[in-house]
Amino acid sequence: MFQTSMTALQLAGLILTLWCGGCTSGAPITPGPPPPPPPPAPGPADVRLQEVATGLDFPVLVTTPPGDMDRLFVVEKSGKIRIIRNGSVVSTPFLDVGALISDGGERGLLGLAFHPGYASNGRFAIHYTNTAGHTRVVTYRVSTNPDLADPSSAQVILAVDQPFSNHNGGMIEFGPDGKLYIGLGDGGSGGDPFGNGQDRNTLLGKLLRLDVNANGQASIPSDNPFVGQGGRRGEIWSYGLRNPWRFSFDRETGDLYVADVGQNSREEVDVAPQSSERGKGWNYGWDIMEGNACFEGPGCNGLDLAHPALDYSHNDGCSVTGGYVYRGSALPLLQGHYFYADWCQGWVRSFRWTGTAVTDLRDWATLRPGGQIPSFGQDARGELYVMTSSGRVYRIVAATPP
Repeated sequence: MFQTSMTALQLAGLILTLWCGGCTSGAPITPGPPPPPPPPAPGPADVRLQEVATGLDFPVLVTTPPGDMDRLFVVEKSGKIRIIRNGSVVSTPFLDVGALISDGGERGLLGLAFHPGYASNGRFAIHYTNTAGHTRVVTYRVSTNPDLADPSSAQVILAVDQPFSNHNGGMIEFGPDGKLYIGLGDGGSGGDPFGNGQDRNTLLGKLLRLDVNANGQASIPSDNPFVGQGGRRGEIWSYGLRNPWRFSFDRETGDLYVADVGQNSREEVDVAPQSSERGKGWNYGWDIMEGNACFEGPGCNGLDLAHPALDYSHNDGCSVTGGYVYRGSALPLLQGHYFYADWCQGWVRSFRWTGTAVTDLRDWATLRPGGQIPSFGQDARGELYVMTSSGRVYRIVAATPP
């Protein structure tokens, strides 16, 4: 499959391209796919990337505890959580779980989320693949030193076996309701061979929702859509996903944006508005559909499925990287734009969601970092970050300082 002349970087890129490569009455009834948005317009050259840190080991997320204006926390895929303060990476990691994980391909330390009550309870959660390659979501507590976690405080709150090495999902985030949302891929290989996306008796291919208390323990919320329904897992919030590598909530509206990585031809971004309970019980369609195209058999457009807000073909990329809606104050021209990228092409684009359709689609040439983009980040002020697999973290800033 691989040519012996392939470089290590090319091999890593090809492996990670694998990130790209039952209906319910809870889903919105849509008679067919929405019309495709127009081609993206060039974004104005009023913004640029400002390097924040370099020399990191495959950063996959930048985040902060609620209200923490002084620090950035960077998740390294190889197992460390690093702190950036005043433009410098703190030498001692906040947490190092490198001995607990499998790293390589799509595996590793993949997600981090701070509890809404972190300032008082010090709790946070991480998402990783363990040494056997299986998914674990684990809560921890900060130590008496605010720059160091307490490794002995670990509590496993979710354990899911993975049949293959790819499509592990990885994102975790506390939503506007204070609950922990967890993205899991369909289990891997290609084409969802076990039909996990549509099977509500498995957690694979789903967005999950758990209640995490101040002690770091988790339970299934009673208002999850499939609680008490025989043969369906109560942890499930929505289903029919292939690999929701990155999702996020609009901190102003509460809308949920899910970037689901495609198979052979389509990449998609789904929007579940707050007014629709952020997609409670929705079926996003995999593996019946890939983006707005039928994947298994004809006639899929008449089914009760949630169509993506936006999709694009593999003529334009290979693997969508989801980001955030800009809600900072430093760049008013970006207000309300949802940013996303493509792993293979390295472009950064954005759109605004009107509540029913995509508008103001932009391609930001000045925000291309010149490398593969595994993730975006957001700080406590709502400012956004872009990172590259080569170890650089950038902040989106004004092209001309005020």
